[in-house]
Amino acid sequence: MVQQTLERLAERLPTWARGWSRRRILGAFAVVLLVVVLAVSCLGGAGGRADVPVLADGADVAVDGVRSPSERSGGTLRIVAPDIDSLDPQRSYLPGVWNLMRLYTRTLVTYSAEPGKTDQLVPDLATDLGTVSEDGLTWTFTLREGVRFENGREITAPDIKYGIQRSFASDVIVGGPTYVVDLLDDPANPYPGPYSREEDDPDLSAVETPDPRTIIFRLRAPQPDFPYVLALPSSSPVPAEADTAGQYGQDPMSTGPYAITSVDPEAGILLERNPQWDAATDQVRTALPDSVVVRTGLSGLERDQALLAGSADIDIAGAGVQAATTARLTGDDDDPLLARVDDVTTGSLRVLALPTDVAPMNDPDCRAAVAATIDRQAVQDALGGASDAVRSSELWPRGLDDGPKHTDTEPDLDAARNALEACGQPDGFSTVLAVADVPASLEVADEVRGQLAEVGIDVEVRPLDPLTFYATEVGNPDIVARNGYGIVLATRTVDFPTPGSFLVPLVDGRSVRLVGNTNHARLDDPAINALVDEALTAGPASWRDVAEAVLETSAYVPLAETRIQLIAGQRLHNGVVMRPYAGYDVATAGVR
Repeated sequence: MVQQTLERLAERLPTWARGWSRRRILGAFAVVLLVVVLAVSCLGGAGGRADVPVLADGADVAVDGVRSPSERSGGTLRIVAPDIDSLDPQRSYLPGVWNLMRLYTRTLVTYSAEPGKTDQLVPDLATDLGTVSEDGLTWTFTLREGVRFENGREITAPDIKYGIQRSFASDVIVGGPTYVVDLLDDPANPYPGPYSREEDDPDLSAVETPDPRTIIFRLRAPQPDFPYVLALPSSSPVPAEADTAGQYGQDPMSTGPYAITSVDPEAGILLERNPQWDAATDQVRTALPDSVVVRTGLSGLERDQALLAGSADIDIAGAGVQAATTARLTGDDDDPLLARVDDVTTGSLRVLALPTDVAPMNDPDCRAAVAATIDRQAVQDALGGASDAVRSSELWPRGLDDGPKHTDTEPDLDAARNALEACGQPDGFSTVLAVADVPASLEVADEVRGQLAEVGIDVEVRPLDPLTFYATEVGNPDIVARNGYGIVLATRTVDFPTPGSFLVPLVDGRSVRLVGNTNHARLDDPAINALVDEALTAGPASWRDVAEAVLETSAYVPLAETRIQLIAGQRLHNGVVMRPYAGYDVATAGVR
């Protein structure tokens, strides 16, 4: 009956939509109908509460375990999200969207769905985690047999190469990560991507596909984190015959258990089962729901309200609940809502970067004066207290193994004054603190300004456009030097959970660039660069030496790591916290 109704409605489409495929037409109406039905059924009842039993196993059970474990299949998983940058796997750079892509995108390797081990890699399209040569420059993978695109064609090694090639087309495929470009391209003869048609265009010779099931990567330099690069959706296969270049995100070809059948700016995104997906080839995804609806463009408070009211099961934003909701979570210990909360430290570390080419921060003693003055307890309070931030004096996220022991260094104003004497500024100095113009960052900047004033350091807080803050304002070291930004309040978040991913872009002098620079202190110390090279081959313990050496330069002053609270929807079962994406794993989630 529903199918007949949808088909009758499809006949009444406006002229501009009559060229749509039957699947897209029916999908568009299906998602609208689902959203309406879910809104009515879940927001009805006394006080707007859902008329379903609430699944709640207790606080933090999904951090290292499973919330409401069940093998029950069926139903519609309802996801809420802020704006989505792109559904094209090569164009998205939002961890929450990467989480969503686990439903329709597969890669050679991916993050485990096993509770407590979600920061570890497991094979996905590949048969194993790859084989690396003794010199660390060559990685070889073998593809599983029988894995297909949603159109029924088997996935081959050239499809994976083609998907990676798309990231090189910087004039067409914009916005996504470009690790593969840095690791695989030849600077002397750059590969322009698959859309260029010049006769003398070079091939991407660093990626070889000797047969349909074998793919070989030849790196420019050893990179032990390379498998994590291959776990990014940007390394997923794309069939060349289905590629629509910049429009591919409107209807990406699925390799996972679900396929996108409708994208509507008002109603949201509808994903339905991909009949070509074979569970026997997939050890990660459970594909329990019959369908998935994603409502996009919602504010943080709107997403919280949907979870609390029962009209949403998962928020994929990766930002946790808003301050107003957090206040409720710190209230009555008997509040049943607390049993649906999982507390997560995200790995996003706020730091003060002190650019080493901006006077007087070019003097390490002047930098040491700043470092010795900082009161992290007050910074934590400015960030909303212990529920929103964890104080840190280490240049190392707490979730990473093998790091230095985390300490909570107290401010030492006498040491700060001695350092000012040593740098020839006994009465202090003036400088500019660059900060993104957002409330939380401005609160921290004002707190830091007040603290530094106690030792005579006069700070002008300069708010900058958050949309261009990292891209141009502090992402171009020449602009930083020209404007005299002696302090930059930045947040460092890793793309994958390894020490190298966190540290190299921040501290390796060879990573300094004029566009999108992440080495905000413009630190270029030959001794530290050598330690980085050693750590790339020696293993995790050596990264600890890198972090400790950087702290001795006072080029970076760690402040606090972001902490969030996730709330599980009332119907969610098989809830597992996916640490790399700071949210519940959509690949294993089911609903009652």
